[in-house]
Amino acid sequence: MAKKVLIVDDSALVRKQLTTVISELGFDIEVAKNGQEAVDMALKTNYDVITMDINMPVMDGIEAVKQIMEKNPTAILMVSSLTTEDATITMDALDLGAIDYISKPGTMNIGKVENTESILQKVKSLSRIPKRRLQRIRKVAPMRERRAVANKEISNLTSKDIEKIILVGSSTGGPGLIEQICAAVPANYKYPICVVQHMPEQFTAAFAQRLDRASALNVHESASNMEVIPGNIYVARGGIHMHFAKKTSGKIVIREEKDKGTCYFQPSVNEMMFSASKVFNPEQIVGVILTGIGDDGAAAMVELKKNGAYTLGESEESATVYGMPKVAYDNGGVSEQLDFKQILHKIATLK
Repeated sequence: MAKKVLIVDDSALVRKQLTTVISELGFDIEVAKNGQEAVDMALKTNYDVITMDINMPVMDGIEAVKQIMEKNPTAILMVSSLTTEDATITMDALDLGAIDYISKPGTMNIGKVENTESILQKVKSLSRIPKRRLQRIRKVAPMRERRAVANKEISNLTSKDIEKIILVGSSTGGPGLIEQICAAVPANYKYPICVVQHMPEQFTAAFAQRLDRASALNVHESASNMEVIPGNIYVARGGIHMHFAKKTSGKIVIREEKDKGTCYFQPSVNEMMFSASKVFNPEQIVGVILTGIGDDGAAAMVELKKNGAYTLGESEESATVYGMPKVAYDNGGVSEQLDFKQILHKIATLK
């Protein structure tokens, strides 16, 4: 039986463009013109994937996501323009249970092969997510509200005091998990955490600000020459690889690499982890690979583990998309494969 997709957008042109692309998968496609139509249809039909616009009449995409995830959890792919405002709203949708997002036709050239491939890859991956996993997706917004009042501590430590560094890579399904990590680490946490979450440039600033509100630690979007300090969290800036460099003074800083190289994603988990392996001793490194499409990070995890680093991979049972952690595990790059709650505990209580 063919999978079913619901395309929700008030623009007839966008509905047509997305229908043309997604039809290549051979899925059955239906359309809705606003959020209310989408909710009504999603309660009558079990769609495998819903693509959801943000700004629509009658009911917007955020309210529609909220109602659908409460009443009939479904894999939802937000359709977002690459603006700071839409980035913030898209993060709200991810909080409510949406899985991922794509760029809105008109903000990109939908005819470009790589953009078409990205849409097809995401829709195909989301269509495979079991219903039971969607029903388990945890909302982290209440945690952010509790932590927002926490006083941030300014560390007197420097990069010369780094005992361990935690390197986290994730993609589809990852933002909510990264937020839970940021919320779980205590105010006296003594290690730096560096994160590569596959996102475009306009999204990572909004993401870092959101994480900062969720965490007792200071969360920064990465910048060139930013010192890596214990008890701080660094999110790789979209469109730029996060590398590390050791200065002659011994200080360790972030070095931004604008050359995409052969990587499909920028920032790339592999790029961050390979660079860290040249600056830090293996026993200082904890590599973590979470949910995501593809294999980014797998090659670096293999090298890290081979050299003596401790590596954690998310299990199939908890991963929204068991892609990146699967390849890392299958290739021998994972010291321990655990479900996310166990990984969260390991990171938060790391000695």
